[in-house]
Amino acid sequence: MTGTTTAADYAWLEEQYENLMQAYCVTLVRGLNPEELLRELAAEPGPRITGVDGLCEPSYDDRGAYRLFVGATSVGDWSLMVEFNGYLGVTNEAMIPLSRGRTVVSHFLNVNAVDHFCWYEDGELRLHFEPLFAYHRDGTHPDELLEEMRESGFDLIEHDEDDERDYEGLTGASFALAHRITGIRLTPELFASAEFTCGVAPVPHG
Repeated sequence: MTGTTTAADYAWLEEQYENLMQAYCVTLVRGLNPEELLRELAAEPGPRITGVDGLCEPSYDDRGAYRLFVGATSVGDWSLMVEFNGYLGVTNEAMIPLSRGRTVVSHFLNVNAVDHFCWYEDGELRLHFEPLFAYHRDGTHPDELLEEMRESGFDLIEHDEDDERDYEGLTGASFALAHRITGIRLTPELFASAEFTCGVAPVPHG
């Protein structure tokens, strides 16, 4: 584990990218450049777009049944893939094959507050949990990152249904945990200036 950020370090997301934070999927893939990633996902080539905000409109224009608009950009040895209102990055049928021989870390939230965090490694799902219910985890190594999860900002204690819980900061906690796993820290400057290679990818389903 190489990153040390916490949920508070990603407060800028809610302030500057409110539209994205309403329904997003953010994925980091090690060992593929954006063009290779889109080929692996069998995506139809699309435009090149500067900045995360530019991905919003085409994401809704090109969205269809089992087809999602994705944008990918290089960050060191990793590719960052961003989806507005998408979910390809947490679709096991797509990410497990993609992760063979490499690492994939992805997190997702939709408008109904359904959320997922996934860590794939070499063809297996090592860790999966819903950030709202981080005390319940599955995968081949569900308890490997307990310290990192707590430090990122997740509540690992199971509460009674009547207990009040603080849901603020869970999106930031997902970004922080992804940083701790990958060593890639996402910043406002990166989101504003990144050059995204885009495409429309099919969503495999079982």
